[in-house]
Amino acid sequence: MVGAGPGDPELLTVKAARILRQAEVWLVDDLVGPDIHALAAPGARILKVGKRGGCRSTPQDFILRLMARHARQGRVVARVKGGDPFIFGRGGEEMQWLAARGIAAEAVGGITAGLAVGAALGLPLTHRGLSRGVALVTAHTMDDTRPDWRGLAASGLTVVCYMGMRDAGALARELREAGFAADIPVAVAHRVSCPGQRHIVTRLDRMAADIANSGLSSPSVIVIGPAVSLIDAARLGPDMMLAA
Repeated sequence: MVGAGPGDPELLTVKAARILRQAEVWLVDDLVGPDIHALAAPGARILKVGKRGGCRSTPQDFILRLMARHARQGRVVARVKGGDPFIFGRGGEEMQWLAARGIAAEAVGGITAGLAVGAALGLPLTHRGLSRGVALVTAHTMDDTRPDWRGLAASGLTVVCYMGMRDAGALARELREAGFAADIPVAVAHRVSCPGQRHIVTRLDRMAADIANSGLSSPSVIVIGPAVSLIDAARLGPDMMLAA
């Protein structure tokens, strides 16, 4: 169970790269880029089993059966997931399923986009005096439940929201109703660390309109909190910061 990171092949861990070079079969998510595919050994089979919201996706049961079939045939199988398999990647579910059938599996962590976005944008997710922690949450669940937005609004944490692009207007309304300020800074980053990375910086009451105007879409993460206001300062050298 290999976490391939957010997209930049240089953010892949050494352990993940070693295992991918040894694997005979790859079961690969859509968000794993071609530069990472290039690590496959000659003769390795790369099977694309992508799952994307709003798009035609490979059924989860089929992915599980493929893993089991190839493993039982004695092959080294890499289930390759973008980011980290245990952060909104169903890694826990798949590991449990394999264990219940007596199939040995190992998890290899990766850098999730919600953490990589800090360095990618020069945005400190935690910062003394502005943010004492960070919360990774999803705006889309199987049962349509929501995170405790009210608790998060009062927490003082930077909130990184996955899967919030489907209806950014509804998300913004929920956050406002839960107590997030209209003018709280927001960054929206598309394809974090990839060659096509794009981002906008806005505020909550303008977030939906600015997303629509920019043409940003999934896969993106939405970062909400006062620390977003430092996104420009974090990219300046010390002389420029002093001059400002």
